[in-house]
Amino acid sequence: MTRLKIALVAGGDSPEREIALQSAAQIEAALDPEKYDVTVIDLHHRDWHYTAPDGRQWQVDKNDFSLTVDGVRRQFDYALIIIHGTPGEDGRLQGYLDMMGIPYSSCSMTSSVITFDKISTKRAVAGTGVHLARELFFRRGDEIDCAEVVARLGLPLFVKPNANGSSFGVTKVHSAGELPAALEAAFAQDDEILVEECIPGREMGCGVLITREREYELPITEICPKNDFFDYEAKYKAGFSEEITPARIPAELAAELHRLARAAYRACRCSGIVRVDFIVTPENVPYMIEINSIPGMSAGSIVPKQARAAGMTLGELYDIVIADTCRRK
Repeated sequence: MTRLKIALVAGGDSPEREIALQSAAQIEAALDPEKYDVTVIDLHHRDWHYTAPDGRQWQVDKNDFSLTVDGVRRQFDYALIIIHGTPGEDGRLQGYLDMMGIPYSSCSMTSSVITFDKISTKRAVAGTGVHLARELFFRRGDEIDCAEVVARLGLPLFVKPNANGSSFGVTKVHSAGELPAALEAAFAQDDEILVEECIPGREMGCGVLITREREYELPITEICPKNDFFDYEAKYKAGFSEEITPARIPAELAAELHRLARAAYRACRCSGIVRVDFIVTPENVPYMIEINSIPGMSAGSIVPKQARAAGMTLGELYDIVIADTCRRK
């Protein structure tokens, strides 16, 4: 059997780089070597390289996304993208691969641009029946009246970079005096920011994969951070959150979360495996927080736990993703 030559593209340029490399190592170990010939490509700014077992590094030829090792040139059949943040989650890498004619595992370029940009995500999902927190959108240089922000959205509230991940630059603001520092922290990560009302409730993560053949709804995870919210520390450091899969919620609420996650997936024209996160109020009303178009796949990440709870290995999950998306050119 001819093995599919896969470039497992990892790393990236964002603060989430190390998490992406951990995710890639987990996926590489999970993929069936009888089906796939996997080469890990580490992207970091203009340095796109493969590290051979002997430690030597070989650069990717960006003219055609090929790799030459010891005089032997390799063309890839497929790119499996595990980059959180830029350039893998914001559509830049997808645009390049489209130009090269290489199919890939994630959302399309257009969908990636939408889902990475929080205000664009909300505008795409609005009108589908998904509840969304009220927000104010600001660009660097805008005059921001902190008193008016608090008057309109109340306290507490969240300040977020518009395009970033893993909660970098996100602050939960409890008093008006905390708002200027929170704005500064968000603008340190992006030129555009969102200030959102805080929706009280329980956080839920929904893994979704919709292929040409069927819809896959993974068991929902309830996220119980020990910090004030599900920040970087709670997401990636042991002991800072409890993640319960399947979530301890009524079947009717689980069905509604799955329905809303599918609606958001389709509204943003997603493909591959994504995670849609919600806050569920005490009245059991779900509010969507965000869509993660390339969710974490490290040992402590949510989607691998959901796959296991569904009786599926990570390798089997990616068999489905690869089979569905490798037909896209």
